Amino acid sequence: MSDPQIELDALAIFSHPDDAELSVAGTLLKLKSLGYRTGVADMTRGEMGTRGTPEVRAMEALEAARVMNLDVRINLERPDGHVWPNEEARTAVVRIIRSYRPQVLMTTHWDDPHPDHANTCRIVREAARLATMARYDAEAGQQPAPMPALMHSLYSRLVIPSFIVDVSDFVDEKMKAIRAHASQFYRAESKEPATRISDVGFLEEIELRMRYYGSMIGVSAGEAFYVREALNIEDPVALLTRPMNIYS
Repeated sequence: MSDPQIELDALAIFSHPDDAELSVAGTLLKLKSLGYRTGVADMTRGEMGTRGTPEVRAMEALEAARVMNLDVRINLERPDGHVWPNEEARTAVVRIIRSYRPQVLMTTHWDDPHPDHANTCRIVREAARLATMARYDAEAGQQPAPMPALMHSLYSRLVIPSFIVDVSDFVDEKMKAIRAHASQFYRAESKEPATRISDVGFLEEIELRMRYYGSMIGVSAGEAFYVREALNIEDPVALLTRPMNIYS
């Protein structure tokens, strides 16, 4: 599901099939509803996963992409469990950025406890800068890309969000996109080994997390993000007087 001729407004780059769904599907759905072009790049095929197979997971990823109405979904086929910020990985992401020229990149936070997730964050941040340099990977024949903005999905509760996106209208669709990865989550009839995310209560935790972040801004559900760079705000009054629920 790729079209190198299309330019994206937002591209989510995460380590494994289902990571983007668990983290930012609500935001991707909302952006799509606003008319933006959206995409997901999975770094690996998830072949180290306890449940499912790479082939099954690829089909599940395409179904989830359909639910999210993505314009692009691609897989970089880096080795699962061995995602490192090396030259090969950085170059692969640079080429994706130059192909689709996203205005915004979404990825994990560098404090994520999964090493693939933390390393994906570092690769994406470095590749975003390298993609602007005309002489980097010049032999590929691509034009340098403008520097995209980066937003990091939060997992650690120790990180205070820079902002929270109201995804109240997209909870059901997000959960449907997550459940498209059926091999990974709870099924009573499954004979595969149990994992943390296949626990019967795991998906409820995902929804409760959205409800928690939503409560911080006075809405039903939210997705939290951190940005390291300073934000250029044109109208601080409009920004700060949006309806929200602040507890003192």
